[in-house]
Amino acid sequence: MVHLASPFVLGVRGMAAAARLGIPSVAVYQTDLAGYARTYMGAGEAAAWRRIRSVHGAADRTLAPSSAAQSDLEEHGIPRVRLWPRGVDTARFRPQHRSEALRRELAPNGELIVGYVGRLAPEKHVELLSGVCGLAGVRVVVVGDGPSQAHLTEALPGAVFLGRRTGDELARIFASLDLFVHTGPFETFCQTVQEAMASGVPVVAPAAGGPLDLVDHGRTGLLVPPRDAAAVQEAVRALAADPARRAAYGATARATVEGRTWAAVGDQLIAHYDDVLADRKTVVAA
Repeated sequence: MVHLASPFVLGVRGMAAAARLGIPSVAVYQTDLAGYARTYMGAGEAAAWRRIRSVHGAADRTLAPSSAAQSDLEEHGIPRVRLWPRGVDTARFRPQHRSEALRRELAPNGELIVGYVGRLAPEKHVELLSGVCGLAGVRVVVVGDGPSQAHLTEALPGAVFLGRRTGDELARIFASLDLFVHTGPFETFCQTVQEAMASGVPVVAPAAGGPLDLVDHGRTGLLVPPRDAAAVQEAVRALAADPARRAAYGATARATVEGRTWAAVGDQLIAHYDDVLADRKTVVAA
């Protein structure tokens, strides 16, 4: 079996080699290339889908990380698509890592801490947090780096920029948030939403792409229209005013992801391998 992760560069060669050797291949779809084409070039979406069809059409199975991504692929003619979500490290990301010392450092006046974690790039639309920065008693904390950082320091007045953080330090930041907000509309999965949930933090995210599978609206967080700054601000305002609701969402979020360990997701992947190998044997026997 050849496993191809995001197979658009080196993976294409791997797929060609697998075909020559008669070895089945499984390709993982991770990046919304068409969405990136719209964001960075304002065009090229059709060309992106031609590339996606060319690459994934040659695989014995394509694994999509969310139901939205699976539907998108199938609607654009990609065959043999199955769902394979992502796991989360529920031991590292957990509510017990909440740090009052860190909270005092980030919000010395006891503000509600609203966090974003991820790449700072145009397709993430982090500037949608600008209205949240204007809410009384709220401190926005941004974790990550990228080409939009300079612009965002101006667009998000009063926000704390922590740069890129990883490992246990990142887990401590997640658990110390009161609310996590994701703003990007092009996520095929959105791992940071799942890490926030594992940390017992309620989530506000766009009703698009991967977050549709992750956020149970009204139970673990709130889904808002994509690229709607007013909706983001209003969702944060509503949750900021309701500590009991935030606590309930956070507890339900943690309970929701406790079974999504990488071990469990790894077992799902092995099951996909077994299915592909069985299909190959059936074809050969026929």
